[in-house]
Amino acid sequence: MSSAFAPNRFDGQVVIVTGAGSGIGRASAIRFASEGATVIASDVFQNRLDELKTDFPDLNIVTVAGDVSLEETAESLLATAGGRVDVLANVAGIMDAFIPLAEIDDATWERVFAVNLTSVMRLTRAVLPGMIEAGHGAIVNVSSEASLRASASGVAYTASKHAVNGLTKSVAVLYPGKRVRAVDQDGKLIDIL
Repeated sequence: MSSAFAPNRFDGQVVIVTGAGSGIGRASAIRFASEGATVIASDVFQNRLDELKTDFPDLNIVTVAGDVSLEETAESLLATAGGRVDVLANVAGIMDAFIPLAEIDDATWERVFAVNLTSVMRLTRAVLPGMIEAGHGAIVNVSSEASLRASASGVAYTASKHAVNGLTKSVAVLYPGKRVRAVDQDGKLIDIL
C-alpha cells in the first residue's frame, strides 16, 4: 500500500485481512476500511476483534473469529465476504520461540506451518477463482525478515516464511494472464500477467 492516505481508494471493494486483532493486521484492516473498503477482519481472539469494532465504530469492518489454519475458517471468511474478494491480506502468523532444529517438537513445527503457511494457501486457493473470474484482485502475503535469513527466528518460523515467499512466487508463475497481483515480503509487486 502507498503511504499516502486516499479516502476513496478502496470504495466498493471487499478486503479480507487475517490477524486483524493486533499489529500489522489491525493496522491494515483500519487502513483499508479508512480508505473505503468493506473489511472482513479475522483473528483467533474474539476480544481483539471486539476491541477493533469498538475503537472504530464508523468503519465498515465485519469480524470473523477463528483459526485461519482451519478450512472452516477460510470458508467462513469467503462466505462472509459474499464470495467476492478484491484484496486478500494474509497477515496472521505465529512465532516459534527461536527453537533450533535439534530441539523442535512436531507439535510446534506443525502449528507454526499451519498458521504461517497452510492458512495462506487455503485462503489464496479460496479467493483465486473469484479474482480470476472478475479479472482483477490483489493478494498480499506478509512474510518476514526471517524469510530472507535464518538468524531472525527459530527453524519452524524461518522455514515457514521462506515457504510463504515460494508460494507467492508460484502463484505468480502458475496464473499468467489473469490480472491478479501478488506482493512479496518486501512489498515488491509480482504481477500475475
